[in-house]
Amino acid sequence: MPKQKKSPSKSKAGKKALRKILRQVASLPLRKSKEGKIEVLLVTSRETRRWIIPKGWPMKGKKQHEAAAIEAEEEAGVIGNTGKKAIGYYFYDKRRASGQVELCRVSVYLLTAVRELDNWPEKNQRDSRWVSTEIAAEMVQEFELAELIRNIGSIQHLSI
Repeated sequence: MPKQKKSPSKSKAGKKALRKILRQVASLPLRKSKEGKIEVLLVTSRETRRWIIPKGWPMKGKKQHEAAAIEAEEEAGVIGNTGKKAIGYYFYDKRRASGQVELCRVSVYLLTAVRELDNWPEKNQRDSRWVSTEIAAEMVQEFELAELIRNIGSIQHLSI
């Protein structure tokens, strides 16, 4: 009897076809405008200059919401109170310096801005802008992130 071929999911070729999903954390910095409307702080990515929210890799010894808060400080110069539970997540393609593209799942944590710094580590590497939720949802390219931003007003525990 001839030997059975391995299914593609168990063969080496099949394993290469499956994409490993990387995980990142992000903060969604919020504040109230003078008119009492919710605003979102967006920053540009360093490489492509797309509008994004502060995000990065999980940090050893830090909870995910703590790492998200650190990213907000380093990338956007904002300090605040971060929710301990993610409000959702979105996916994007992370382009490496090698040209390789990897799929990332980003867990998003709300950060209520308390203070804005005059100087922060990535101030000269990124642009930042406070905008309404409607404008922010239009500025970001990731559909799932835009939906999270659009739905901020419906979050029950939101108090800014």
